[in-house]
Amino acid sequence: MFLQQLINGLTTGSAYALIALGYTMIYGILGLINFAQGEIYMCGAFVTVLLLATGQVPFLAAVAAGLVAAAVLGLILERVAFRPLRGAHPLVPLISAIGASIFLQSLALLLFGPNNRPFPMALDFAAINLAGLPVNTLEAAILIAALGFMGLLVLFVRYTRYGKAIVACALDRDTARLMGINVDRMVALTFIVGSALSGAGGIMMAMYYNATYPHMGLLPGLKAFSAAILGGVGNIPGAILGGLLLGVAESLGAAYISSGYKDAIAFIILILVLLIRPQGILKGRGH
Repeated sequence: MFLQQLINGLTTGSAYALIALGYTMIYGILGLINFAQGEIYMCGAFVTVLLLATGQVPFLAAVAAGLVAAAVLGLILERVAFRPLRGAHPLVPLISAIGASIFLQSLALLLFGPNNRPFPMALDFAAINLAGLPVNTLEAAILIAALGFMGLLVLFVRYTRYGKAIVACALDRDTARLMGINVDRMVALTFIVGSALSGAGGIMMAMYYNATYPHMGLLPGLKAFSAAILGGVGNIPGAILGGLLLGVAESLGAAYISSGYKDAIAFIILILVLLIRPQGILKGRGH
């Protein structure tokens, strides 16, 4: 049972990690929290589900469209809700992000209604026996895909020209600008990449829970924020570590303490981290 709960926790934790990466990348470069990441997560899931429901779009094409839609929504938010407020008091873009989150939830409710839309499963996933442990191939596929996205992000940041430019902007935007880096373009790129990762998390969890609805990003978004703080907000490896640890803690807590505390565990961990080690497990931006 322990190993099964561990696998369950790593599966959900991988989705938290993907959203947390969106939080941490944007915080790293702008020093602000985009509380609309949960709605970007929801957008990726909805676009994928709606395209698959037509029966005319192949699975991978629908997933790619969901990622693109999430990235485009992130870019729109950067242009509309954040760029005009750059340089304002930190509370102003924070309120703008919360307003954008509420607006997107309400818009999805208006467009799609409150009812759950099941995920039209285009692939057949079955349980397999691995060394005496029943393993759900859907969980394995989600975990592998999530780790793949995380690995690609690390490679992008460390070894590509644009990734290094994003890091330079995160370290010092003024100096980066003097070195000829287009800071506005790098901020927009950060929103695109971070939003695509959140959209990937939404698609994976829509498949995992077979559920898509307008408020589906609310709790995962808040839990991913807790994961980003746990790992060290602004720190990419920290966001990955925090998301996976949070998912495992949530799964084990629900199994061995009480399922009623499942959603509270993330916020209990958040409070403890803020009290004991506010900089996170791996020191975040500004520490």
